[in-house]
Amino acid sequence: MSGSVIIAPSILASDFSRLGEEVAAIDRAGADWVHLDVMDGHFVPNITFGPAVVKAIRPVSEKFFDCHLMIEPCDPFLEAFAEAGCDGLTVHAEATRHLDRSLRTIKALGKRAGVALNPATSEETIRYVLDKVDLVLVMTVNPGFGGQAFLPATLDKIRAVKAMIGDRPIDIEVDGGIAVETAASVVEAGANVLVAGSALFRGTAAGYGRNIETLRDAAYGREARHP
Repeated sequence: MSGSVIIAPSILASDFSRLGEEVAAIDRAGADWVHLDVMDGHFVPNITFGPAVVKAIRPVSEKFFDCHLMIEPCDPFLEAFAEAGCDGLTVHAEATRHLDRSLRTIKALGKRAGVALNPATSEETIRYVLDKVDLVLVMTVNPGFGGQAFLPATLDKIRAVKAMIGDRPIDIEVDGGIAVETAASVVEAGANVLVAGSALFRGTAAGYGRNIETLRDAAYGREARHP
């Protein structure tokens, strides 16, 4: 696990009509990772983009491409997203019958392996695959749409995942309703990777840096340093 908070803007909240420019803008603004929410209209009630779009924006940024696959089945598409340029692939425990196999496949592709848990899914689901996991994504909203309100009950799950991980070098990521008001509480519970969309892609691109730093300050419990 990283010793510092990682800010991962979700391009789901960006302007898709100029997606490459938006990715370049958050890169310059100080994003640590670029979060890619892939939705299939089957596992979740929305459709976003596939490997071709990832491949198209890959040259725009050298930042870590954090790919969250909200697709079912996921296994047939792992290689395509890996080849498109994703650095990490996160699959949902609920979207694969053979989670161990899915994680082994990701590792064999040379990528960081992540597993995501929906709000109603017990953390016990991942206890026996932790030796194959680089990241655990705790969904703090129900997946499928951006702009949802944070679910406070997920704080207990973050704490439980943190306790289960122990001293293993596994990142804990949170996604959904992450903003200035919720950042400190999820970090206190054990998260170190914050995915945010609406809170970061606000206003013009010139203000993205301020949005990122304001969220980072909130995560560390600091007052915003910007006028």
